[in-house]
Amino acid sequence: MDRKTQLMKIFSVHIRELLTALPMKFDQLQEIRLRAGRPLMLLYDNEERLIGDESGFVTEMSQAYRVSAQEIQETMTFISHYSIYAYEEEIRQGFLTIQGGHRIGLAGKVLSDQKGIRSIRPITFLNVRLAHQVQGCADSLMPWLYENGRPCHTLILSSPGCGKTTMLRDVIRQFSNGCKFGKGRRVGVVDERSEIAACYRGVPQNDVGMRTDVLDACSKVRGMEMMLRSMNPEVLAVDEIGSREDLQAIESVINCGCRLLATAHGDSVEKLELRPALQKMVERKVFERYVILDRRKKIGHVEAILNADRDYLYQNDRCHLCDDGMRGNGTGCREILSEAH
Repeated sequence: MDRKTQLMKIFSVHIRELLTALPMKFDQLQEIRLRAGRPLMLLYDNEERLIGDESGFVTEMSQAYRVSAQEIQETMTFISHYSIYAYEEEIRQGFLTIQGGHRIGLAGKVLSDQKGIRSIRPITFLNVRLAHQVQGCADSLMPWLYENGRPCHTLILSSPGCGKTTMLRDVIRQFSNGCKFGKGRRVGVVDERSEIAACYRGVPQNDVGMRTDVLDACSKVRGMEMMLRSMNPEVLAVDEIGSREDLQAIESVINCGCRLLATAHGDSVEKLELRPALQKMVERKVFERYVILDRRKKIGHVEAILNADRDYLYQNDRCHLCDDGMRGNGTGCREILSEAH
């Protein structure tokens, strides 16, 4: 079964028919939004699209097909394989990961007590975010992430929607498998929101490398501690750091000699310093590389790379190291960074 057919099977019958009939390329489909009583919408090729009833894409709201609450419940029945109560733990977290690595965001009436959120019932809003792994997207970045054949402590920065998790995933894969700039390393991934490896029943749906171990749906702080104790990683990867608790766990990682690979929201190192925990990391020079992404040319475009002293190594498609022709370890940058030019 191909990935498109596999995904379409989760939707209610009529919505499945509408989506299957659309004239679109599956690899450009990013999100499918179902809202009770509201139009059926897609994010397709970075543009929001409305879906008509048996008429493909439409431009007017009045022409759009409106999703019923019953269709959302039917969709949830298919997603949960007719046993929605078996997914209560995931529902409490507000998302599910399904086969293929696709992530489904959930919203609706929240039921809670003194212990916290018990469930979401009824679920009246769904956001199906399609998993599109882009293998090789970090190829031009990898030369900058090594010193003397060893991975650098690296923080990938971007605003939402600029591809930092996609880039993180491919860096993990290449650190794990090895590349011409360094040998393969044991990588531990703490996948708090199931977005990096996209595990389904514990098995990664994305290729995160042959030496990679994953703690799925585990908090970053607890997960980093567990990984260090149990799996002996050489590189530890997490997504979207920023809390004081994260700082304490990260210090443990650094002190153990493990290399850190992480992401954070922000479009500059200066913006990081507005957040107390991240400011301390910058001041203590925890990270040896800051990679800043934007979507000026495409999603995941590398805008700049900085070192621990916040000196630019690369900016606006220009290598700053070429001005003197040398890299910090005495190797001519044109020789080892050819793919980045």
